Amino acid sequence: MTIKTIATDKAPGAIGPYVQGKIVGDFLFASGQIPLNPETGEIVGTTITEQTAQVMKNVGAILAAADATFDQVVKTTCFLSDMANFVPFNDEYAKAFGAAFPARSAVEVARLPKDVFVEVEVIAYLGK
Repeated sequence: MTIKTIATDKAPGAIGPYVQGKIVGDFLFASGQIPLNPETGEIVGTTITEQTAQVMKNVGAILAAADATFDQVVKTTCFLSDMANFVPFNDEYAKAFGAAFPARSAVEVARLPKDVFVEVEVIAYLGK
């Protein structure tokens, strides 16, 4: 089986010992995305809505680099720094998926990289 590394300058580069994503067989496994501007590396937004919008842009860029769309995402894991942000997070998250919602886990965590409010990782099916 061939394993391909995904790398795009349209999403933030890795800030640690990992890659943006790996294609294994018919699946893309994307690393969690936080609300970083891919050009500057700076955090985008001071609200959960603004940060989630940037996270979903970053996820979309990784999907595009794998020739995939949000419709092909089968599973997400969503990390929130405060579950009180769940409703506004959901509102922004839903915009990216339209009606093609994937399976999902959403959990509150004690802390996220760079003290952001949200991180989202995805698994997408690339098969035809």
